[in-house]
Amino acid sequence: MNNNFIAQIQNLNLNFKGKKLFNNLNFNILENTSIALLGSSGVGKSTLLRCIADLEIENISNGKISLKNDTNIAWLSQENSLYPWLSILDNVQLAYHLKGKKTKQTLNKAKELLEQVNMSEHLHKKIYELSGGQKQRVAIARTLMQDANLILMDEPFSALDAITKIQLQELTCHLLKDKTVVLVTHDPQEAIKLSNHIYILENQPVSIRKVATLEGTLPHQLSNEKLWNLQEELIYQLKEKNI
Repeated sequence: MNNNFIAQIQNLNLNFKGKKLFNNLNFNILENTSIALLGSSGVGKSTLLRCIADLEIENISNGKISLKNDTNIAWLSQENSLYPWLSILDNVQLAYHLKGKKTKQTLNKAKELLEQVNMSEHLHKKIYELSGGQKQRVAIARTLMQDANLILMDEPFSALDAITKIQLQELTCHLLKDKTVVLVTHDPQEAIKLSNHIYILENQPVSIRKVATLEGTLPHQLSNEKLWNLQEELIYQLKEKNI
């Protein structure tokens, strides 16, 4: 495996609902970078994430997915998957809670992470009392609690209002700046803001096409004329391909 890659997908074949979704698909993920995957609903973006996370074994007919040694994966999705019967602190400590391995150290770390995502003042609340943005902040803290170095994000901000979305995009960029991130999104602007490399998934079976490499510190600001023009170009390409 190339030492620059944290994950390599080689000649992947996958059938979904009787159709060949991936046919000899090849895709590499560079370590310590942020990647955005654009494409229509149903094209295979989330399925690709699930393959990387080893959650699609039953549908893979051929191919190989290699992860760099000591790679730990965390998942952040639109559905925050918080457990309403657990406290906020236990939701953040979920991996330790389920294994019966909570300690004073894990509790203190959970509190520190909740402070980082600006949730310290809400620790007394029940999960159902939280807003959508607050729930996603807790989910981000839980993701960080896992000490993963590969973060798979499946449209984690799509259900949020515009201002909350911007706030959490910026917060996530700050907190995950030393991680490898793969982001699935329908939004060209979000792809530009949050990634160093942008890919489009298209066709059936799926092909992956790299459309941009972006320099600079995340999140990128679209006040930059070059990035604004890139957004327009991505919108055009997505409309042209009807994806």
